[in-house]
Amino acid sequence: MLTLGIDLSHAAFAVVVDDTGRITSRGAGPDAMAAALAATAKARVEAVGIAVSDGAPSPPAFDEFAPRAHVYPAGAAAITAETWLGAARGARNAVGLWIGERVFAGLLVDGRTWTGAHGHAGAAAWLALNPVERQDYRRVGSLAAEVGVKGIARRLSWRIQAGDHSAVLERAGDLDAITAAHVFDGARSGDGVAISVVRDTAKYIGMAIASLAATLDPEVVVVGGLVADAADLLLDPVRQECARRLPPGGMDALRVEFSSLGEEAVALGAARLAMTAA
Repeated sequence: MLTLGIDLSHAAFAVVVDDTGRITSRGAGPDAMAAALAATAKARVEAVGIAVSDGAPSPPAFDEFAPRAHVYPAGAAAITAETWLGAARGARNAVGLWIGERVFAGLLVDGRTWTGAHGHAGAAAWLALNPVERQDYRRVGSLAAEVGVKGIARRLSWRIQAGDHSAVLERAGDLDAITAAHVFDGARSGDGVAISVVRDTAKYIGMAIASLAATLDPEVVVVGGLVADAADLLLDPVRQECARRLPPGGMDALRVEFSSLGEEAVALGAARLAMTAA
């Protein structure tokens, strides 16, 4: 059985997978849909899962896919991928925290994805971090403003504008060109400002995980998205910060992991949900 998974939550991804999770074809970016259509033309795709962001309009009806298409929240797809193929494999209570261009969470409660009374559970971008209110907190949410990839780059840019010297600026060439990847590379090379920004990023992520863990008591929390590429910098300090924020012994039965599934995880999860839909 082949299933098509499409991630429309950020930069589009599409994958065709078999029932073991093996990807038989893929597409990314503006050409993702074209690649998906081409793949379905060559193979017998029995179901289609489409992942969308919370609050985003439902995708247009794809005549080529109807009536096989199912639409799911991106967070539900992300945690489904992790419990199927990733770091939360086999868990029945788990959280997937996705941090990239967008920030959201997927919640698994007693073996089922949970989206809340109004479909908004997992809106982790809006988790509150501190009582200091910045303008972008109201626009994108406080957690997203601090740890989304644009927020990470912005915090380093602000430090440079305030007078700190960072070699990251020389590598990027311009303040507006700084990306989270520049920040992470700077930290790896020993740049003090970049290290400080990464340290604060780990603190915010650890705080968010602690809040989710204290509320839901999961077996595992998996961090995915673009920041997962910086697991070498973030994983240990995130775990340490989370432990600081939980009751004594709170980390004894909680695993905190970073995803190894890459940016295709949400598309994979959407495919799995469609594959197992009743």
